[in-house]
Amino acid sequence: MPRIVVTHAVKDLALWVSKHAERVTVFGPFGSDLTDHVNADGSKTVAVTVNVHDMAGLQKMLQEPKAAALKAAHGVVEPLTMFIAKS
Repeated sequence: MPRIVVTHAVKDLALWVSKHAERVTVFGPFGSDLTDHVNADGSKTVAVTVNVHDMAGLQKMLQEPKAAALKAAHGVVEPLTMFIAKS
């Protein structure tokens, strides 16, 4: 099960942090151990890490209109950059 890191900017850091439980729910069908990260310099660049067991499902979900609405509600600024852990 690969661990991924997704980075992006946000419009409002406090708003994005407050939406953690929603992210856990959205990513839950595809992965586990979701952790939010904020930039140590206080900027509006954030990251999410998650252990993914259904990469195809996650990538499909991220392209759906519902995901776009959630990104907007969380203040996500495109583009998203995804990294996959390699051993």
